[in-house]
Amino acid sequence: MDLLTFADYAGTCAFAISGTLAASEKKLDLFGASFIGFVTAIGGGSLRDLLLGNTPVVWIRGMDYFALIMISLVFTFVFYRYIIKLKQTLFLFDTIGIGAFTIIGIDKALLFGISAPLAMVMGLSTAVVGGVIRDTLCNDVPLIFHKEIYATACIIGGIIYLLLYRFGVDTFYSQIATMLSIIAIRLLAIKLNLSLPKITHSGK
Repeated sequence: MDLLTFADYAGTCAFAISGTLAASEKKLDLFGASFIGFVTAIGGGSLRDLLLGNTPVVWIRGMDYFALIMISLVFTFVFYRYIIKLKQTLFLFDTIGIGAFTIIGIDKALLFGISAPLAMVMGLSTAVVGGVIRDTLCNDVPLIFHKEIYATACIIGGIIYLLLYRFGVDTFYSQIATMLSIIAIRLLAIKLNLSLPKITHSGK
């Protein structure tokens, strides 16, 4: 298993767990929590494949993603009281996941002859749409719109990946540099409490 595949699988599991945890905080039943965990894990990749015309979407072509998500859901239900205490570990896997999803989205778009700026959009969509679906279904403002440096980290990492790709850097090193940059940006943002400026309304 190569680095990107491992990161993809780890991110898929982390997204499934985060979706299930978010649903549990809203007191949803077993089916509701499972559904939100599932769509969180596959939402970004499914939208990307549909937009690219790459159908059937990736998780339908084999049992690996489906099995990973199901295992993650069962694992979350059984060990919920322990998992809820591992937020830092989940944060790390989530960050690894969005790094992998950003790269995978860009790569797939480039394979379809999409220009670099639009390939960046595909990478960003792959990374963040699952979380947007999760938060929307849980009746929350999506995290990427109001709090953490999340999408911005994916954009910067994606730019780095495209530049390295443009200059012919070996794919393995490009992937490592991209994921490390996304992880570093998110960790620094959390540690230093960084966020993008907010639009404020100054009424009379």
